Amino acid sequence: MRLTATALMMAALVAIAVCFGVAVQPATAEVNVEKLMNPAQLNETAPAKFAVEFDTTKGKFILEVTRAWAPNGADRFYNLVKNGYFDNCSFFRVVANFMVQFGVSGNPKLSAALANARIKDDPVKQSNLRGYITYAMAGPNTRTTQLFISFGDNKFLDSQNFAPFGKVTKGMDVVDSIYSGYGDMPSQGGKGPDPTKIHLEGNAYLEKNFPKIDYIKTATIVTDAAK
Repeated sequence: MRLTATALMMAALVAIAVCFGVAVQPATAEVNVEKLMNPAQLNETAPAKFAVEFDTTKGKFILEVTRAWAPNGADRFYNLVKNGYFDNCSFFRVVANFMVQFGVSGNPKLSAALANARIKDDPVKQSNLRGYITYAMAGPNTRTTQLFISFGDNKFLDSQNFAPFGKVTKGMDVVDSIYSGYGDMPSQGGKGPDPTKIHLEGNAYLEKNFPKIDYIKTATIVTDAAK
């Protein structure tokens, strides 16, 4: 009976997908270590629009990506999500009234493999408003895997070439509730986690020293808009 019920549920999902013009993706994504360890394989072109569900230790939120806003950034994000990169990643930098940052793998081997997998900059077409997501970077053409979501109006980042590629469309209250008690990272005068140590030691460093930190359980593509 369980198989029958599952089959009926999948049939219903497919019917909904046909009605709304979207393709239903698997509910969970396995971590594809082989691809993530070889960044050149992360080369799929993202759909024109797609949504990602983040299931976190504070609840779920939905992020919608528009590829035209920043194609290089959207493509990298799509490939990272599709291959399970963000699963078990921490929200390691949470600065009240500014932003929440994530994207350093809890697995040091993956961090090392992707550390120099840089993508070219995109022109800024959208503003860094509340709920918008963009890449952290250390200068021109240095974007890799680290991202942040703005808590408020951060338009001042527009002129610094931070190019948003998507926005939170559901669950911004969850994003707002991510634990911020540790403050900024040490290099910015805070008492939060040191990203370099996360790169080297992974989540073991965080579990030992920052027990209240929040995590992404899974990040899953939930819809692909028709190309």
